[in-house]
Amino acid sequence: MEILFEKNITQSFEKATTKEWIETNGLGGWASSTICCANTRGYHGMFVVATHPPVGRMVLVSKVEEKIVIDKKHQYDLSVNQFPNTICDQGLKYFSKFKKNIFPEFHYNIGEHIELVKTIVAIHEQNLVLITYEVKKATREFNFELQPFIAARDYHGLSKANSFINTSVVFGKGMLRLHPYEGVPPIYLHIKGSSFKYKPEWYLNFEYKEEQYRGLPFAEDLFSYGNFIVKLKEGSKITLAISTEKCNKLDTDALIQSEYNRRITLFEALPVKNDFTQTLALAADQFVVKRGDNLKTILAGYHWFSDWGRDTMIALPGICLINKKYDDAKKILRAFAGYMHKGIIPNRFPDHGQTPEYNTADATLWFFVALKKYVDYTHDEDFVTNELYSLLTESICWHETGTHYDIHVESDSLLFAGEYGVQLTWMDAKIGNWVVTPRMGKPVEINALWYNALMIMAEFARRKGNAHDNILYLDKAEKVKKSFQETFIIPGKGYLYDYVNIYERNEDIRPNQLIALSLPYEILDRDISLSVLKIVEEHLLTPYGLRSLNPDHYRYEGHYGGTPWSRDGAYHQGTVWAWLLGPYITAKMRLQGDAAQDDVERILQNINYHITDAGIGTISEIFDGDKPHYPKGCIAQAWSVAEILRAYVEDFLKIKN
Repeated sequence: MEILFEKNITQSFEKATTKEWIETNGLGGWASSTICCANTRGYHGMFVVATHPPVGRMVLVSKVEEKIVIDKKHQYDLSVNQFPNTICDQGLKYFSKFKKNIFPEFHYNIGEHIELVKTIVAIHEQNLVLITYEVKKATREFNFELQPFIAARDYHGLSKANSFINTSVVFGKGMLRLHPYEGVPPIYLHIKGSSFKYKPEWYLNFEYKEEQYRGLPFAEDLFSYGNFIVKLKEGSKITLAISTEKCNKLDTDALIQSEYNRRITLFEALPVKNDFTQTLALAADQFVVKRGDNLKTILAGYHWFSDWGRDTMIALPGICLINKKYDDAKKILRAFAGYMHKGIIPNRFPDHGQTPEYNTADATLWFFVALKKYVDYTHDEDFVTNELYSLLTESICWHETGTHYDIHVESDSLLFAGEYGVQLTWMDAKIGNWVVTPRMGKPVEINALWYNALMIMAEFARRKGNAHDNILYLDKAEKVKKSFQETFIIPGKGYLYDYVNIYERNEDIRPNQLIALSLPYEILDRDISLSVLKIVEEHLLTPYGLRSLNPDHYRYEGHYGGTPWSRDGAYHQGTVWAWLLGPYITAKMRLQGDAAQDDVERILQNINYHITDAGIGTISEIFDGDKPHYPKGCIAQAWSVAEILRAYVEDFLKIKN
């Protein structure tokens, strides 16, 4: 799917800076900015690396600016930046077109004189970004100047002018070596045939409007060591290579072709090939990254999330199974199984590689679902029955007897989860000591997942040939199902309590009940399921996802923005989540069959439009609850991409392995 923006977008600062591109490297790093290359986030950068893949991420090179010099009277600056009270957008007048297919392309026309195309490529599983410049037209030879701007800092921070930066460089044969600070990887930049004009200088107060909007520090100082200079003419093609290792002997054309071929092969395994599936297959590939030796994981979202257990397990079928990336799926499942503690897989791996956090009641239950889907697709029973079976039985035992954060089964066979001051479900916003939606007790989706975990264990026991365990788990599951129906169906209202505890039976209309309708093993009868679906549609469904709370609720927040306090307060109190379209489409197609086709197709068309609206070629994390439902949060979210791709293929197209 070619995504194209022309002058009406590319030459407008306001429009061009709302559309962002990202190139990822399979290690946790990236190159990313807006389509006009004006950074609007501290997370934007031309060269961002994970120093301990996939975490320890640092913005090394913030941006690279270009200038065309024909003579003293004819100089053309292609850069675009925002400074205090000033937008320097002189480069926009030359920016004729942005195109995204396999790689992002930037097209520049300088009058009748020069046509230039820039392409940016992040090379898979290498800390290496290649920026090619191809001169399509030039009436005369010109000097092309490239000026890298260095941040060399943690990706959550911003750099400020200081006297500690190492200003020395080594340059020779077109390669520049920088080492700005101790504890920061060295940076190598290479352009074959270039010279370098050394002029060390701080440039102050680059402003990032998205950070300002989010109530965060938004002004950064960047350091320039000087300019590369290379002579170009019509037909010239050069590549700037940026790496953490020496890069002067790279065959850049071969690397780009290899990366192109790797991405094209992603389409081969798709069960149906069209613009929508191919675009989402490319988007899905961006989230799969290395974690340790011969293991992998799924980053929850770009630009600021690491890998989360819950997000990974929900996303795994759409990210890895739909397009037959079975080896990646196995490595991901094995990676999380290796970190299981007291029957729980990690909720989150911190940014700097500290001890994993286990504050989750649902990640492990989603792990069971992901394992079932893996076996359904691959028929790799040995992986479960031989390698993981004992670990899974231990996990069930820990849930029954009690594990982290008072997660345990009560006398009614339902799963209780909760500890004051701790967030355990996917509705996990926390501001200081305030857990916004604590849901302490027995949450509805947790118990639907618990039922499914027991049914899945019964299936695995059958596959293993263990009749005793099969009967045992089926019996446990039947008790959960009976209690679930007695506990969660609200008499006379046609939908489900969101959670129950000894003090409260919460009647908020939330999308969590929808998960009970969409899991592999159904826990509700058809009549109540249809009623739940109808109420969810009436109160929560939007063109881009489901609201997290019904709009007529007194705590509903229809706008996500402002300070961290305001944003986190709205995160699960009305904000729309795209990933919930997966469970919604599954439930709707399961319950209504062909009669649901037109409604689901309209939703998919909305998502197809959104793919060109924020993160180019991908799907955002969240949207405002109120119209017009502006995209917010991460520009690329794993479970958003995964669940929509999965539901499109499995449920809408009815293609299952």
